[in-house]
Amino acid sequence: MAGNTFGQLFKIMTFGESHGAGIGVVIDGVPSQLPLTEEDIQKDLDRRRPGQSKITTQRQETDKAEILSGVFEGKTTGAPLAILIRNEDQRSKDYNNIKDVFRPGHADFSYIAKYGIRDYRGGGRSSGRETAARVAAGAVAKKILAHHKIQVIVYTHSVGDIVAKTIDFNVIEQNIVRTADASVADAMIAKIDEVRLNGDSMGAVLQCIVKGCPAGLGDPCFDKLNARLAHALMSIATVKGIEFGDGFGASQLLGSVNNDRFVVKGDKIGTATNHAGGIMGGISTGEDITIRLALKPPSSISREQRTINEKKEEVDVVVKGRHDPCLAPRVVPVAEAMIALTLVDCLMIQKSNSIS
Repeated sequence: MAGNTFGQLFKIMTFGESHGAGIGVVIDGVPSQLPLTEEDIQKDLDRRRPGQSKITTQRQETDKAEILSGVFEGKTTGAPLAILIRNEDQRSKDYNNIKDVFRPGHADFSYIAKYGIRDYRGGGRSSGRETAARVAAGAVAKKILAHHKIQVIVYTHSVGDIVAKTIDFNVIEQNIVRTADASVADAMIAKIDEVRLNGDSMGAVLQCIVKGCPAGLGDPCFDKLNARLAHALMSIATVKGIEFGDGFGASQLLGSVNNDRFVVKGDKIGTATNHAGGIMGGISTGEDITIRLALKPPSSISREQRTINEKKEEVDVVVKGRHDPCLAPRVVPVAEAMIALTLVDCLMIQKSNSIS
């Protein structure tokens, strides 16, 4: 199965299935002597893990990180770093009724079309559970970014018509929907819970911000920074749309408004506005990188739906198991991870471009 690796110099490969023995990641290209413990990784895994609240899946996984290689006496050695996360709370029997059924909105048919076989237990590799391995790798990447004073911030921007407006990054981890506007958190939670009680699901929009990114990252023509970030973020199955800076809103502006004017900021060159979202010509400008992600409603819902099976017979299906009514709270750390992995790779590529 191709497509399980990501990155060029800072490269990861994830492995495992939703209902297998475990999932994990191997990271190649980790610099040596980076202080790293399992606790460093666990912090982000705890933010992604299932069973956090009433608006997430009730599957109970500790998602405990086990470092198998690449660390000695609390520091990375430069060898490949392997991290294992064991599955503990699988209920494969919940999926017996759909083993030959193509669930609406899922990857069941497309996997059969590609491989001629599929793991129906929770979706196998197509399950969102695979993203725990990305979060583990992202925790390592974020430690490297912290060394360069680069910060990745992601929060729930909107749920339905409820939009975060008064932004305070300090409250993101203080509410279960992970929004940056404390005044709308309860309304967002109530909306998601209402949908959950009706046996349905809903989408959301995430806002991503990178602070402290130096100018000069990204490589024309086909490895533009925005292209690489889009690749990374669109690899998250629930992401169906992405905008940089003003995004689609830029189509409604005049060039005289949309153009970011260059100014001097202290001892550096910057821009007076940031319609471009911190990237011009595919290269970072040093301004905040701003990205917005549209998340689709989770496909697994408890309502009865009409579909077909592998014999091309029409059948009714009810998806059993424990599922998220809205993925926004748990995708926040996944989006952070994919951004961090991309930026670390770009930092390493940039360093290799210079003789000094």
